[in-house]
Amino acid sequence: MDEKYPQRSEGTAAGEGTASSPRIEIEPTPQAPQGATPASASSAQPTAPQAGSVQAGSPQAGTAQTGAHAAPSGASWANPSGTAGQAQPTQQYAAPQVAAGAGASGAGRDPRSSQAPSAPAETITHTVVKTKTKKLPVFVSSLAGLVVGAVLVIALVMTGALRIGSTNVDAPALSDSGSNQTIQIDAEDTTLAEAVSAKALPSVVSITAVNEGSGEGGIGSGVILDTDGNILTNYHVIEGATTINVSTNDGASYEAELVGQDESSDLAVIRLQGADASSLTPIEIGDSDSLTVGEWVMAIGSPFGNEQSVSTGIVSALYRSTAMQSTSGTTIYANMIQTDAAINPGNSGGALVNDNGELIGINSMIESYSGSSSGVGFAIPVNYAINIAQQIIDGETPAHPYIGVTVTTVNAYSARQNNLAVSEGAYVNSVNAGSPAEEAGLREGDIVTAVDDTQITSADGLIIAAREHSIGDTVTLTVVRDDETIEVDVTLGSDAEVQAESQDGTTGEGSGNSLSEDELRQYLEGLM
Repeated sequence: MDEKYPQRSEGTAAGEGTASSPRIEIEPTPQAPQGATPASASSAQPTAPQAGSVQAGSPQAGTAQTGAHAAPSGASWANPSGTAGQAQPTQQYAAPQVAAGAGASGAGRDPRSSQAPSAPAETITHTVVKTKTKKLPVFVSSLAGLVVGAVLVIALVMTGALRIGSTNVDAPALSDSGSNQTIQIDAEDTTLAEAVSAKALPSVVSITAVNEGSGEGGIGSGVILDTDGNILTNYHVIEGATTINVSTNDGASYEAELVGQDESSDLAVIRLQGADASSLTPIEIGDSDSLTVGEWVMAIGSPFGNEQSVSTGIVSALYRSTAMQSTSGTTIYANMIQTDAAINPGNSGGALVNDNGELIGINSMIESYSGSSSGVGFAIPVNYAINIAQQIIDGETPAHPYIGVTVTTVNAYSARQNNLAVSEGAYVNSVNAGSPAEEAGLREGDIVTAVDDTQITSADGLIIAAREHSIGDTVTLTVVRDDETIEVDVTLGSDAEVQAESQDGTTGEGSGNSLSEDELRQYLEGLM
């Protein structure tokens, strides 16, 4: 911003002077030596000089010259006529001095004649010049900054750290350790779900099962296994049904018959009647043993009767196991796949597929307080399900790993009543003749508390632990016998021959984890 002049002195017109001229401050000239009398021009009357006044009238000059005296502090200087003048940084003048005794008028004397020279008054001046800031260096600096920024952008583009004109953005991410990694972000990728749906949907059917006697029924789902029309589903979908109807993806409807079931695994196989092999699309089978937590999955089925619905999620966990009591016995769900893909009533028996559209599980149950999806669903691993289904199709009785004992749950009440050494585990009521348990030396009254590294707290827990292995595997049982703890190795057999008599060797009351009302009342009375 331009420098402004100081306030004009009294008598100086406003707006006079040039705004671009540098500001000059001149130190006052010292007084002449004592005794020297200033002489004026022949036509001027001598006057006593006033402080800060302007002196003019040099004999050699035909015009008045600007005096060397500075204006009072804070005022701009002016010429003798009262008109504001332009400052000249280097022009400084002092009034001529005459010798003492010289006439006031100087008449009859040649101005150039000799006269007593007076001692010149020493004039000391200090010139202070304030100038504007130069704009050229600022412009050069700005230009240099722009050039450097452009070079950096070009370098980022050439190295691939910055991509222009692509939906994918690569950006360096810094970790606490200081290492760099490249993160690729795809803002919108819907092609995976579309491709998987197109591949797997034709292999999933909707099942309506009705009991004509009671009029009860429900809707579930199933998976086409082959061109013969064999469909794998959950046993609880068709349990008690006298009529089974199947709708395929192309809108065709068929009646189906029951081929066989495995109640303890909650699996069943039905077969379409009169279906053309060319109209059926068997599903591609994957490998459930190769699954990893976090893997992308899709659930396909008929939730709430809405046929051919899909939902996506991930594998939330693996090897979840549980047992459920039913009128037909104990249903064992071993090594289940947990997923957060939405699974609702009607999805049972449907497909859980991976990102290749391959079947990896049969959707079977959910964990929910409301009865609807809460993001915790479970599927039977396909490796196990296909093994059971193939046995059913082949006309065989599905076989499971088998120990050969009947057991009940040990709880705090039974331990107190029977003076047992432990308060939880699987109590051996009996040992089947010729069974793997008898061969291993298990006895009635033994309490199994662990299978390998898995703690056993109930009868169901022992059955689940056995189902998590395969027929022919050898497991180590931790057994409490009287007051002694021992380990027993058992080679698991097949339960095909004994399934008709009992479900997995589990009999008796209280085979679950909970107490009956009478047992709970008696237990509480014993504590009081």
